[in-house]
Amino acid sequence: MQCNKKNLGLLFDQLADEDSKTLFLFAQFIVSNTESVDDVKEALPEITLIERPEKESVINAIKRLSASYHMVDRDSLMNTTSDLMMQHMLKGKKAPDVIDELEMAFEEKYQKLKQEHESER
Repeated sequence: MQCNKKNLGLLFDQLADEDSKTLFLFAQFIVSNTESVDDVKEALPEITLIERPEKESVINAIKRLSASYHMVDRDSLMNTTSDLMMQHMLKGKKAPDVIDELEMAFEEKYQKLKQEHESER
């Protein structure tokens, strides 16, 4: 006998009332369990913020933020990080200021990703 709705219905019709209730409750359990597993799989990982050292280079800050925000696509931040790195290297912008902006860029990207993820659910 094939596993399909028609055959399941035929089997269900042959059950006693108590057995059909049991089968129905079991089916509900399976469906609710499947949904909760899917929710867990779809959950966006939380950030694991690595503490900012007192003295940090821009390169190390990018590495730290990439590790903290591992769920954010690094390519999506390439323009921002490159631009900030150039401002630091070529225009003399101070490392702490660049790092502050990098932290904001990573956080903004994460929040945007989080919003997109929640709207898909």
